[in-house]
This record gives sequence, structure tokens and C-alpha cells, in this order.
Amino acid sequence: MKFMIKHEAKGRMRIHAVQNRMSYAQADTLLYFLHSQKEVTFAKVYDRTCDAVISYVGDRQTIIELLRGFHYEDVEVPEGLIENSGRELNNTYQEKLIGKIVFHYARRWILPYPIRICLTSLRSVKYIWKGLTTLAAGKIEVPVLDATAIGVSVLRGDFNTAGSIMFMLGIGELLEEWTHKKSVDDLARTMSLNVGKVWLVSGGQEVLVSTSQIKAGDKVVVHMGNIIPFDGVVAEGEAMVNQASLTGESVPVRKTVESTAYAGTVVEEGELTILVKEVGGSSRFEKIVKMIEDSEKLKSGAESKAEHLADKLVPYSLGGTILTYLLTRNVTKALSILMVDYSCALKLAMPISVLSAIREASLYNVTVKGGKYLEAVAEADTIVFDKTGTLTKAKPTVVDVVSFNGESTDELLRIAACLEEHFPHSMAKAVVDAATQKNLEHDEMHSKVGYIVAHGIASTINEKRAVIGSAHFVFEDENCVIPEGEQAKFDALPKEYSHLYLAIEGKLAAVICIEDPLREEASAVVQSLKRAGLSKVVMMTGDSERTAAAIAKRVGVDEYYSEVLPEDKASFVEREKAAGRKVIMIGDGINDSPALSAANVGIAISDGAEIAREIADITVSSDDLYQIVTLKLLSDSLMERIKKNYRRIVGFNSLLIVLGVTGVIQPTTSALLHNSSTLLIGLESMQNLLD
Repeated sequence: MKFMIKHEAKGRMRIHAVQNRMSYAQADTLLYFLHSQKEVTFAKVYDRTCDAVISYVGDRQTIIELLRGFHYEDVEVPEGLIENSGRELNNTYQEKLIGKIVFHYARRWILPYPIRICLTSLRSVKYIWKGLTTLAAGKIEVPVLDATAIGVSVLRGDFNTAGSIMFMLGIGELLEEWTHKKSVDDLARTMSLNVGKVWLVSGGQEVLVSTSQIKAGDKVVVHMGNIIPFDGVVAEGEAMVNQASLTGESVPVRKTVESTAYAGTVVEEGELTILVKEVGGSSRFEKIVKMIEDSEKLKSGAESKAEHLADKLVPYSLGGTILTYLLTRNVTKALSILMVDYSCALKLAMPISVLSAIREASLYNVTVKGGKYLEAVAEADTIVFDKTGTLTKAKPTVVDVVSFNGESTDELLRIAACLEEHFPHSMAKAVVDAATQKNLEHDEMHSKVGYIVAHGIASTINEKRAVIGSAHFVFEDENCVIPEGEQAKFDALPKEYSHLYLAIEGKLAAVICIEDPLREEASAVVQSLKRAGLSKVVMMTGDSERTAAAIAKRVGVDEYYSEVLPEDKASFVEREKAAGRKVIMIGDGINDSPALSAANVGIAISDGAEIAREIADITVSSDDLYQIVTLKLLSDSLMERIKKNYRRIVGFNSLLIVLGVTGVIQPTTSALLHNSSTLLIGLESMQNLLD
């Protein structure tokens, strides 16, 4: 790419691409390319000016060489990213907003007064008709108030006031629509598929391939806990599928042969082989947008309260107008009440505040599926952490493989990886990664694998039963034994590591020692959450009492529970809720799903199991637990902004009514100040909560 550097400072440069114009697709492609470079910490691309701002770490020359070697056509952009990026949406609404403001003032300054009267009268018909329709439905709501204010102004010949009211209403509607659409699209994008690889049925075997290689007519296998990547029909298998992301219903649906499978739904139990019908990603995005639009999830209690309060206040505003006229016989003073209503500002500011907070959360890599979850985080007093992959690092590593059956450690690791690669868990990933680093190929050599949640995996290899999992699963459930003469070696296993047990034909074959180090920030995050108002911090884990106690002491939690099963976590959450506490649950695995679903707010780690992300109300990235603290601060700030908006709206509009009724200001001034304050509060509500 040809470019010039327009401005530069240490670690930051603004470049200009040498081209006539930059399309939306090109801008999004360049932005995706920049974000994918490890040296780039921040990037923004301006399609109108063909400019890009880049913040980076490391060598300046590296960035220059990256840009020199960049070509739009060489970048492989994920499907659906450009089509649903939101860039065109933002530009469209910016143009609409500027056009509306320019047209309003140009009309006032340029058009002759008689023509302005005609235009204002014609424009008023829409608002008056909407008010009459609302009234005919037996409702006295905001449209009735707007229609009355505009209609009375027109009848009195005060066309400037009528025009100003309609202008402010139009600006408010446009801002609300823009913020709503942008927030919904941002949310839909984060909920869209992010499946990189799938299991393709090829030559009677399951082969792990990139999703880009799949075409209509292929068969893909979806194991328990994984997301269904494409629309299709079930060719083999039976499973319970969670379709909440599309239908909103949390109860899983049974899928058998010939059933329709939808992209983005998650296999909760069982296994399916899907005959792929459609590989496009746009339909998935559109389905999510429709689900969000039709759902009440976006509305917090504060929003609903504002809407109901706004509608309830309308009869009082109308009654006050009539009463003032009867007492004073002064139309001007009566109109002062009509021109000022609380409902307009309430209905505009509250949804914008919530949707803007959802958008802001996404800037910190936090995906919030609805405004009510931010409100629940602000109200929460208890937080429950799963240990593995949450308080500990999301990337555990294999440090040793101890053989108990005489076979080489590489062969045992190869067998373990062959079993573990089918299921989403951080421990399983550690085993697969260790085999990959040693270049141990592990083609399919077993029969169908079965996954027992929170316990382990069972299968048959070379006609021998093989199991891998926890000590409870291998030694108690499967009744496996330690080979004769190996007890001393077993007792000497290092205590500081987590252990994964592999048994073949009822005898322990290997113990895989996995290091799962605590996150450096875990203790500080727990203390920060306590200072932020969470009075009870709990850790729950399937690990032994010894490991759990050591971690709990280092982290500083108030309570901890060891050797727990999925149902134990969910039961604890339910007990806390029954005691009147508001609970946040944070986890990353299949075994956390029941508790995530039971909590007032379920938070999933983005690198965890797909079913956990699907069920959770909020998703945070795996990079930094401080995002949970940021989420809490953001939620608290949102509720404070909402309370502040209430006070300002009620206080300022009450003052305008008093000044109007006493004759200090005219109705035109009341309308201007009221609408201006509404617009300013709306614009301020779109500002970031955290600086």
C-alpha cells in the first residue's frame, strides 16, 4: 500500500493512504489487518479521509514495513465481518443528523414565512395523527402530549414553537434509533459465530479442519459442549441442544436424525453429525439481531420504570394544563405546562444510557447481552468464582507424564491427546498442545468417545477400554487400580500440580501432571471487587481440599468449596439467592453451565467452553480478570447516571413549569429550553462512563 505519514509521535502515527477514495469494505479490511498485528495496540481507520491512526509497541520500522506490504486483496477477512461491521450504519446516521440540522436552519433562514407555515402544518399532521391514534386506543401517553403541544401551537399561529418542538423530537428519535441500532449490531456481532475449526467426516474418520474448507453437503461432527457451526440436518446421533441464542428459550431441545440444526446453537448433551445445508454466516447475524430486537433482554428495570413513569405522567401534564387555564384563563400560562413534559426526556435518556453502556463495555472486550444484566451486576453482593481457567490462568501446561504401565511417556501422551482433543476444556487443551509441541500425531484410533461432565472421558482403543479424567472418575466410578508395585511411585507424585489420570483396561497407565498457575492479578481483583461493594467472594473447584485451600488462601476469598460437582455449584447459587443475596457466577467450562444459568448474572470466560458462553449473560476475555472489576465499576456508574438523569430531568422541567405558570418565560422559551435540555441530556448519556 502506498501511504504517507501525516503526523507522528512516539508509539503513534497517523497515515494517509494514497488513493482516490476508500470504500467501507477497504476501511474494514485495513482495520482488521492492523488489529491482527501483535505490534499494534490500537487502530482506527477513517474511510472519508483515507486516514488511519495507529498506536504500536516496538520498532517504528516494523509498522512501516507491515503497511508497505499490505494489499487489500491479500487479507483473508472472516466471513460476515465487513457486511456487519457497522461502519456504513454510523456514516448513514451521521449524515442524517447533519442533514436534519442543516435543513431545519436553512429552511428558517431561506424560505419565505408563508411557505414555512405550510411546511410546518404538513409536518404536524404526522404527530397529531399519532396522538389521535393513541387516544383512540384508550391510552393517554407521550404521543398524545406531543400532539397536543404541536396542535395547540399551530392553532394559535405559533408556527416557530411548533417547528422547534418537531425538530427536537426528530433529533431525539434519530439519536435513540442510531444508538439502539449500533448497540444491537455491536451485540449481535459479538454473539456471532467465532468457530475456527470443525470435525469433518472424511473417509470414515473425523478430521479437524478449518471452517473455511466446509461446503454444503459435507458432514461435520459436533461433540457435547460445542457450538453447531452451520445450518443443516442431523444425519446421525441424538442430543439435547440449547437454542437460547436464537429462540430465547433456555430449555434444551431434543434433536434426532432428520431434525433441523441451526448455526450458533450448542450441544448440551450427546453428539450430532450434521449434514451441512448452508455455510454463509449472514443468516446467523440476522437471526441474532431479530432475537435481540424482539427480546426484552435489552431492557433493564430502570428503563422499564422510566417508560412506565413517562406514560403515567402524561395525564398529569394534560390535567395541569387544563387546570391552569381554568384558574387563570390565560392560554399562554396553560401552554407553558404543555410545552414542558418529563416523559420525553425520561424516554430518551434512559435507553440511550443503557445501550451506550453496553457499547462501552465492548470497548473493554466485555460482551453484555442485555441492560438488565448491568443493573444486576450493580445490585450484586455475592460473587462465585470457578477456579480452573478463571482464577487460574486460561492456559495450563503439561509439565510431566508419569508412566505406570511400562509404555513410553510419548505414546501415553499421544493416546491422551487423541481422547482429549474432542472436548472443550482448558486441561484437555493443555494435553493436546503438549502432544503438538512434541510432534506426536494422533490420528483417530478409538471408537466413539463419551464425555462425562466434570469427571472424564471413556472410549475404546484397540478393543481396550480407555478412560481419562479425575481421580474420582478413574478410581471410584471406573474402579481402576494402580498396577502392582507402583504404589510408591503413585504416592510420590508432585503435590503442587493438578493430576489427570489415564487408565487402560482397568489399570492406571499414566498420570499427567499439569501446572495451572494462579493469575498474577487474581488476589488484587478479589480485593478490588470487595472494595467495589461485593461483600462475599466465593471460590468453587473440583480440585482436592489441599489444592483448594492453598489457592483460596493466596487469593483471599471469603469462602471456598472443594471437590464440587456441577450440581453442587448450581445448588449453592440457588441457596444464596433464596437467602436474598444477588449472585454473580463466573466460569469457563461445561460443568459451570448450570451455575451460570442459575445465577442472577452468569459471566463466562471467552476462551472457555462454547456452551458456557452461550448460557452466560456476560462474556469477558481471558486476558485479564480486571475486566470484571471494570464491569462492576461500569455498572455502578450506569446506575448513578440514571439516578442523576432522573434528578436533573425532574428538577429542571419543574423549574420551567413554575417559570411558565408565573409568566416569567413564554411558552416558546419553555419549549426551547425543555427540548434543548432533553437533547443535551441525551447526548451526555451517550458519553463513556469510565474515563
